[in-house]
Amino acid sequence: MRSTAAEPARARQRARDWAEIQERMLVPLYEAVYQRLEVGPATSVLGLGCRSGLALLLAAARGAEVAGLESAGELRSLARDRQLRVLADVYRDAAPGDAPPTTHTLVTAFENLYCAADPPALVRRAARLTLRGGHVVLATWGPRERCQSAGVLDVARRLAAPVPASAAPGVVYDPFGLSAPGKLESLVAGAGLRPDGSGRVSCPFAYPDLESAVRGLLSTGVYEAAAAYSGETLVGKELAEALHPYLRGDGSVRMANVFRYVVAQAG
Repeated sequence: MRSTAAEPARARQRARDWAEIQERMLVPLYEAVYQRLEVGPATSVLGLGCRSGLALLLAAARGAEVAGLESAGELRSLARDRQLRVLADVYRDAAPGDAPPTTHTLVTAFENLYCAADPPALVRRAARLTLRGGHVVLATWGPRERCQSAGVLDVARRLAAPVPASAAPGVVYDPFGLSAPGKLESLVAGAGLRPDGSGRVSCPFAYPDLESAVRGLLSTGVYEAAAAYSGETLVGKELAEALHPYLRGDGSVRMANVFRYVVAQAG
């Protein structure tokens, strides 16, 4: 079990590791969506669960107006250091005289949908924050068999506390829970949105060395329950073992992965 006294420092380090190591792995996904939707000066983007805000920075570089929502204070602070407008909640935490970002032409859930406690609620919220005729984009991992990181992600489940047989469906985190055909589309339909296309994007996870790979993966938040139950030392050791097949001769690590996204239009 980890010490609660060390939590603030640990959270800050994980946030920095996300921003410095892991976040760039999803750039191909961000760019594919922005190109498809022709994001530019006429676009107002809201990133749900935007973390430290790289996706927002890329949209801003295309001329879009951007804002984000992020519940983790350490990540939110890093996003603000990048001069991004990121709030903890859309209806609170706004600066005095600053209207909260209530409606946008594009609302994205790039990083947090597949680990959300209630994905349908998240998508319904996205729909409420999208202007009529605007778009919602949902993203998740592609098919397990197309993702070399699948075995590495399994460490999170294997080292977490056992879940009682009586637990409700969805209590166990499954990164591929929304990857099956029709899953994202059902979320779109349930939120009253109209399907408007989909795509798959190659997002290889590449790191200069094994240490960076472990730090980057730990920063995703996927392994929090495992670290709390089994200890960070064991989780790190098991991660390194799982990554060994993807070690290259020069010491770098590379895993081929596919992410899937759907585009939906607000009515």
